Amino acid sequence: MSTEATLIKQHLIDPEICIRCNTCEAICPVGAITHDSLNYVVKADICNGCMDCILPCPTGSIDNWRMVPKAKAYSIEEQLKWYDLPAELSADELAAYGGEAGGQTDAAQEAHAAVQAAASSSSTVSTATATGFNSAQFGATLPPWSAAHAYTNLYGPKAQDKTITASVTGNLRVTEVGKQEGQQDYDTHHIVLDFGSLPFPVLEGQSIGIIPPGVDANGKPHHARQYSIASPRNGERPGHNNVSLTIKRVLEDHSGQPVRGVGSNYMCDLNVGDKVQVIGPFGASFLMPNHPKSSIVMICTGTGSAPMRAMTEWRRRLRASAKFEGGKLMLFFGARTQQELPYFGPLQNLPKDFIDIEFAYSRTPGQPKRYVQDALRDRAADIALQLKDPNTCFYVCGLKSMEEGVVMALRDIAQQHGMDWDVLGQALKRQGRLHLETY
Repeated sequence: MSTEATLIKQHLIDPEICIRCNTCEAICPVGAITHDSLNYVVKADICNGCMDCILPCPTGSIDNWRMVPKAKAYSIEEQLKWYDLPAELSADELAAYGGEAGGQTDAAQEAHAAVQAAASSSSTVSTATATGFNSAQFGATLPPWSAAHAYTNLYGPKAQDKTITASVTGNLRVTEVGKQEGQQDYDTHHIVLDFGSLPFPVLEGQSIGIIPPGVDANGKPHHARQYSIASPRNGERPGHNNVSLTIKRVLEDHSGQPVRGVGSNYMCDLNVGDKVQVIGPFGASFLMPNHPKSSIVMICTGTGSAPMRAMTEWRRRLRASAKFEGGKLMLFFGARTQQELPYFGPLQNLPKDFIDIEFAYSRTPGQPKRYVQDALRDRAADIALQLKDPNTCFYVCGLKSMEEGVVMALRDIAQQHGMDWDVLGQALKRQGRLHLETY
């Protein structure tokens, strides 16, 4: 039996580096990636080597491969239990399944060539879903051309300095819900972290990882929880080495079952003066454009507002200093009710000639359900103008369930206004104009 038939190059995710951001699973065109509460893993029998997931991964954890006997490929069950990657199999171990060790080398080269061939033609890989529409295929993996250079992975498992310690300098609840006992399901906090004299440069749209103290049920240290940065590049307080985060206390999972989120509850309960362990920063594509006349359309729900707040505040500061002539800012912000919408008060105080805001509430008593995609359709004429403008970038952030509806709304608006979505959608991706960050 030939080594080509018995050996495969298996795609694996390094659990030590992975920050569980869901980017890989969201973007995989064939559904080869899945996860549980511990790990993200790749299904060896489904992965086609298209490489679509490699570039968007903020940490590089997705870019790992192992030559293994096909009959001994690591199962999903095995991978879900890992805390680090298994060691490479030796040539002797591989030769035991594929003949001579030299034959193993040939098989490894053939497997690598197959993966590279798939990567070079990844744009032709089918991205259809059961509904015939996969919104993830239109998400950009490159930043806008005028975005500032992002620094990534300065602190983390593979960095020389594994973590950086930050001090809590602020913890403020930013929703009306949660202020009374028994109303904690949308208890959302604005938390400020200061890094002192240690360098921690960030840009709007990046994220960081917080490592909760203690160990999990298996006695292992908790893995990092990822949070988007809610402050602009010069700090929550201008000129200070600090960042802010928007964190919702998690008390139930997506199916409604009670659960106490380890990271979110730890963060929401922090007091001023407490210390936290941080890794990152992460993210090099979900970045704002910086050239004059560039416009930004922001579409978010809940804590997905964090990067939108960062971008809006940076533009506001530039506008105040008269150093930047920006284009149009539009914000489509969704929540169940007004009381559950973070930063509602401050948003109301922003000048109307600075930002155009549309709120969408899905659970207001006595009112029909309205989602962000409905708000987009209501403003179809304005959105069509932004789709046609090559200087406009679109940013979508929030729960995964919103993504398809939003992209389909953009598609429908484009088609209604005489644009070919097949051409436009690919241009939005290729030019770094449509960014999707959902979880």
